[in-house]
Amino acid sequence: MNKDELGSFLRSRRERVRPEEAGMAAGGRRQTPGLRREEVALLAGISVDYYIRLEQGRGPQPSAQVLAALSRTLRLSGDEHDYLLRMGGQAPVRTCSAPEIPDNALRLLDRLEEFPAVIVNVCWDLLAWNRMLVALIGDPAARPPRERNTLRWLFGGAPALLSDHAGQARQAVADLRASGRYPDDPDVRQLVDELTATSPLFAELWAAQDIEVQRTVTKRAMHPVMGVMELDCDVLPLPGGDHRIVLYTAAPGTPSHRALQRLRALSDSRSASA
Repeated sequence: MNKDELGSFLRSRRERVRPEEAGMAAGGRRQTPGLRREEVALLAGISVDYYIRLEQGRGPQPSAQVLAALSRTLRLSGDEHDYLLRMGGQAPVRTCSAPEIPDNALRLLDRLEEFPAVIVNVCWDLLAWNRMLVALIGDPAARPPRERNTLRWLFGGAPALLSDHAGQARQAVADLRASGRYPDDPDVRQLVDELTATSPLFAELWAAQDIEVQRTVTKRAMHPVMGVMELDCDVLPLPGGDHRIVLYTAAPGTPSHRALQRLRALSDSRSASA
């Protein structure tokens, strides 16, 4: 259980719920936006003192039933609900050391010849990639291992490929927070501390405590040769660990799909001449 993070998360979500959304009267003078602590306690069926202690990081470990009631009261999303359970000590804390990438995942990566694909961990480190990803963003192997990280790219000078910097930044930070690894995972904690100290934008987004697992998003990319491409980015979990495979595709027949086909042809010709 992480008492401080639980308290901070409860407070941030309480302030986001409008009284009328929870069936409470919106009238009267309110010192803070959202619900009052007394209202949250009433709606969740717990004592006001107990809820205050939870927000202040002084309460005992809440039961799964209490966390479920708070989740309903605060109108949490599925990802936020899972995060609340982890912070409340009602979900197992995963180990810090990531397992090796399974051989079958690497074979899958090799078979994805038509579209760019990369395997990442919860920190968004690029661990393995195919030839099409190299054609799309350049070869990650040309960078030191520490710099093969999407978050460091976003908050330390994003590659020109990314045109929607603000959107990509928010989604990446919300996904990192949703992993539930902070602050118990030293690698995640080190990354958060580093970016908080060096990037005001990251510090702002991290403090917002948005929770959202990245699954499918559309990215507008500017390739130096192929021009503008709108790509569907699917983030698919790999079984047996926290690794995910990120696949960039485009609908058949679209200009972006034709650009990917030309990109593959260019990659094939360069590989053949190498």
